[in-house]
Amino acid sequence: MFADLLRRLTDPTPQTLPDPDARLALTALLVRVARSDGDYAEAEVARIDRIVAHRYSLSPFEAARLRTEAETLEAEAPDTVRFTRAIKDAVPYEHRTAVVEALWAVVLADGVRDDEEDALIRLVANLLGINDRDSALARQRVESKD
Repeated sequence: MFADLLRRLTDPTPQTLPDPDARLALTALLVRVARSDGDYAEAEVARIDRIVAHRYSLSPFEAARLRTEAETLEAEAPDTVRFTRAIKDAVPYEHRTAVVEALWAVVLADGVRDDEEDALIRLVANLLGINDRDSALARQRVESKD
């Protein structure tokens, strides 16, 4: 299962991912951001589960299973540029700000904002076509909810 998805992620000619693969790729990106500071905190894991449960209308069990699969994919996945390209191709522009909000929600879940996490979100937002201003506004929306 992962081998085929990884092959599509690294294919030089991008293809739109089917919905289950797009879900898995987006969840793996959330995991990648959470792991970027070297501390994959329980608060971040719980936040990822809540985000994917809400976004995809999953039960807590289904969300945890998706995250577990995403953890495996993230560990084997190519560089963030190709990974994000697949998500950009799968997510319509008007929904990409919500992706950046989800990334900020994961980063802020443990109460610590690290330079590594900031740098990765800046890269990912840019690759998704979201400018720094809109990313900052997404972060502020997340902070106001907590």
